[in-house]
Amino acid sequence: MKTVIILSPYPPGTAPSQRFRYEHYLPLLADQGIGFRYESFFKVETWKILYRPGFVLAKVGGILMGYWQRMRLLGGLRSSDYVFIHREASPLGPPVFEWFIAKVARKRIIYDFDDAIWLPNTSVQNRWVAWLKWHGKVKWICKWAYKVSCGNAYLADYARRYNPRVEVLPTVVDTENTHYPRPKVPSASVRIGWTGSHSTLPYLRPLLPLLQQLEEEFDLEIIVIADQQPDFYLRSLKYIPWSKETEIEDLSQIDIGLMPLPNDQWAKGKCGFKAIQYQAIGIPAVASPVGVNPEVILDGETGFLADTPEQWLNALRTLVQDEALRQAMGRKGRQHIQANYSVSATTEQFLQLFS
Repeated sequence: MKTVIILSPYPPGTAPSQRFRYEHYLPLLADQGIGFRYESFFKVETWKILYRPGFVLAKVGGILMGYWQRMRLLGGLRSSDYVFIHREASPLGPPVFEWFIAKVARKRIIYDFDDAIWLPNTSVQNRWVAWLKWHGKVKWICKWAYKVSCGNAYLADYARRYNPRVEVLPTVVDTENTHYPRPKVPSASVRIGWTGSHSTLPYLRPLLPLLQQLEEEFDLEIIVIADQQPDFYLRSLKYIPWSKETEIEDLSQIDIGLMPLPNDQWAKGKCGFKAIQYQAIGIPAVASPVGVNPEVILDGETGFLADTPEQWLNALRTLVQDEALRQAMGRKGRQHIQANYSVSATTEQFLQLFS
C-alpha cells in the first residue's frame, strides 16, 4: 500500500482552502490502496485565535509548538511514499522542512497551492509577523517537488518556471453530498448576496454606491455571509455569521451572487471559488472578469462578467427584474459546475498526482 503524509497549515475541516482543495478526496484514497496521515502545523487551539486581534503570547506558543511537531515528524518519514504539502510546511522562515523532505529524506513531494502565495499578502491581524514571512520559498518548493498541483492556469504558469511537472487542478465542490440547491425561504425581496472572509470583505467596497442605488430602485435584501461583521452601512444589509454547519443553507437563500475582484496580481491567483459555490447550488453570479472567473462563469449563460460600474449596474438590474432568467442561469450554472468543478469530475486527476 502506498502511504502519504499530508502537511497542512491548519487543522482538518477548518480552512476552506484545505476543505475544497483536497480534504473531500481523502476518503477516496483508501479505495485506491493509498493510506494517509494528516499533520497540521497549527492545532485547533491556535487556529481559533490566529486571526483575532491580540493573543500574541498564545500565538507565539502555538507557532513554537508547530515547529516542534514538524521537527519530530522528520524522523518518521521513512514509511511514507509521498509527502503532500498544501501551501507550505511551516508559515514562517525559509523552506527548511521542505528541503529536508526532498533532499535528505528523498521523498516525493506533491506541492499544492491555490493563491499567488509568492506575493506578500499578510493579514492586518498578523502584520506583526509579516517580516518573518518568506514568500520566496514557493519557487524553491516548486523546484524540489515531484509534482505541483495549482488551482488555475495563472498559478501553473508561475510553477512551470521551476518545474515541468505541473497540473492545473481546480478548487471544486461536492455537488452530490453538500453543494446542491436547498429550498428557499419565501421572500418578497430579491436577495443579492456575497460570502467570504474578513480578508476579502474590502473587495465589496467599490460596489457600495451601486448597491445603494439599486436598493433605492428595488425591494432588495443584501446578504453578507462572513466571519466578521461588515464595517459599512447599507439600508437593506443583512449580516449572517459564517458557520460551517449552515453555510450551504445560508447561501441557498441568495438569488444573485457577487464576486467583485480588483485587477491585481494577487486577485489573478484566485480560483473563482465564490462563483463555483454560487453556481453549484443554482445561483447566477455576477463577477469581475479577473483571473479564472471568465472560465468559471459563462458570460450571459450562467451569470455575468462585469468590469465597469455601468456593467455591474446593468447585470444586477437585469437579474433583479427577471426571475425566470435567474432560474434558467442557475440551472445551467449547476450543470457547468457538475461537469467541470466537482469532486466527481476531478477525482481521477487528483489520484493521478500519486502515480
